[in-house]
Amino acid sequence: MQLKEISRQEEWDELAASLGAGPYLFWAWRVAVERAYGHRPLYLAAFRGKTPEAILPLFKFKTPRGSRLVSLPFCDYGGILATNEEAFLFIWEKARELARAHGGLELRFPERPPYLSNEKGSEAKVRLLLPLPDRAETLWKQLKAKVRSQVRRPQKEGAEAVTGGQELLPAFYRIYQENMHYLGSPPHSLAWFKAVLSSYGEMARVVLVHLRGEPLAGGILLFTEEEAVNPWASSRRSFKKISPNMLLYWQMLALATERGLLRFDFGRSSPGSGTYRFKRQWGAEEKPLFWYGREEGGPSRGRALAARIWPRIPLSWANFIGPRLRRYISL
Repeated sequence: MQLKEISRQEEWDELAASLGAGPYLFWAWRVAVERAYGHRPLYLAAFRGKTPEAILPLFKFKTPRGSRLVSLPFCDYGGILATNEEAFLFIWEKARELARAHGGLELRFPERPPYLSNEKGSEAKVRLLLPLPDRAETLWKQLKAKVRSQVRRPQKEGAEAVTGGQELLPAFYRIYQENMHYLGSPPHSLAWFKAVLSSYGEMARVVLVHLRGEPLAGGILLFTEEEAVNPWASSRRSFKKISPNMLLYWQMLALATERGLLRFDFGRSSPGSGTYRFKRQWGAEEKPLFWYGREEGGPSRGRALAARIWPRIPLSWANFIGPRLRRYISL
């Protein structure tokens, strides 16, 4: 078996699609990370003769404290996709060899691979997944009466949901910055979101809820041929009483259903948290993520302290400093 670095988008995306990859594992994520933050990619494939049997997208993730290999930064998962155990373990061992020269290895899998049953890692975070019916009307009927009532609430106030692309990013970004400040976390740069929307093209959409032109909530969706993933969603807390986030999520779910997709990925949450309960009310089921490497021990004391301090920083300062720090935070 041979290891090969893939340098052509068409070749990589064909391999990723054949292995059932989620949206983060396609070439577009590579383009966005490299363009917005400058981390260098190393996209590997294992071949038996001329037949590809496994892939592993990596980034050489550099920070002021050192570097390491990460698959993948800024999202829930990356990791190895393989057609068989031999190919999986081959590329796994090659990655560990490479990591010795790069300061460490972080591999985030959408679930624990059966071939790593004895490896230590973290399963503290879960994805929330919802199978989708073939029609939005069917999905609406499946929702609990309380959820449907909460979706109607912002509509009764006059709120509307719209879907678009780059033109909606400025409004989404203002909501996102405000929300990240409240949560105590440095925000991504606007350039990052522009890079994501640009690289994914029609496979990425922005959904925005507004009230007479005033943006209240927004989210971003990434698509494959089978699923929609929601990496980012935020709403303004000053409008919490009319629940704009409920209309936002309904619009995203309806959009995914209308595209004929099989499932909706709400993204990661900590079991029992507020965001976890919010996602569960839509009927989503949890699936534990499996993170191997540096992040397996959970949040550090330094990170917890930073989360308490960050909301106390003036919003304008946080919005200036945050994107400059965010490039060094791999989650």
